[in-house]
Amino acid sequence: MKAIEVTGKIDSEGNLILDQPIREITYPHQVRVIVLVPEPTAAEVDPDDTPVEEIKASLKRALQQAKTGQTRPISELWDRIDAE
Repeated sequence: MKAIEVTGKIDSEGNLILDQPIREITYPHQVRVIVLVPEPTAAEVDPDDTPVEEIKASLKRALQQAKTGQTRPISELWDRIDAE
């Protein structure tokens, strides 16, 4: 078995897109592909980076609470922030 190392990306539909075509080799049969994905480093992961879906869900809950009158005085919110 021969190994060829190339780079590329996986698009939103799951297709592998190679950065460069593999030249000088033709093989009409099925091949095996191993995808190595680098793990994010601590510097790349932002703990304050909340996922968009979580933000949307929180905003929907807040809007629903405001519509139903489930609100708190602003002074109470400041007290909670100062306590942290």
